[in-house]
Amino acid sequence: MATPIETPKASSSSSEFKFNYDIFLSFRGLDTRKKFTDHLYHALNRAGFRTFRDDDEIRRSENINSELQRAIKYSKMSVIVFSEDYASSNACLFEVQTILEHCKKSDHFILPVFYDVDPGRVKEQARDLEMKDSSEKTKGRSAALKEVASMAGMVLQNQADG
Repeated sequence: MATPIETPKASSSSSEFKFNYDIFLSFRGLDTRKKFTDHLYHALNRAGFRTFRDDDEIRRSENINSELQRAIKYSKMSVIVFSEDYASSNACLFEVQTILEHCKKSDHFILPVFYDVDPGRVKEQARDLEMKDSSEKTKGRSAALKEVASMAGMVLQNQADG
């Protein structure tokens, strides 16, 4: 994976930030990898967007969480593809929380995409998480899930046009 590039500004001692990726793509692989997300990933790349997808970019020997954090930090925006089982994945919950935290500290933009799941269902899943586990880690992830599910996004139903 390429490392981020920082170059000094001509008139300042601070650094000008260079991104490795235009888009960080967050999704539940079992739900959407071979369907919607794969098509989206290739369409974004064909359109000229450098897109991070974990199965392509993380080397097997790397610490996955630190690599995901780095990829999020060095991406201009995140597209989160919510699916019916997105909230059942600890990795996805880690990603959504990390993305939201980064968004609050920077100009990072989030586009939620609800693929064959209603935003209200995602919020309901967040509440279910809290009921099962009241740890601080789960509360933080649940709150992030609810907040992002409340953002304006795209609601796509898995059905034929017509």
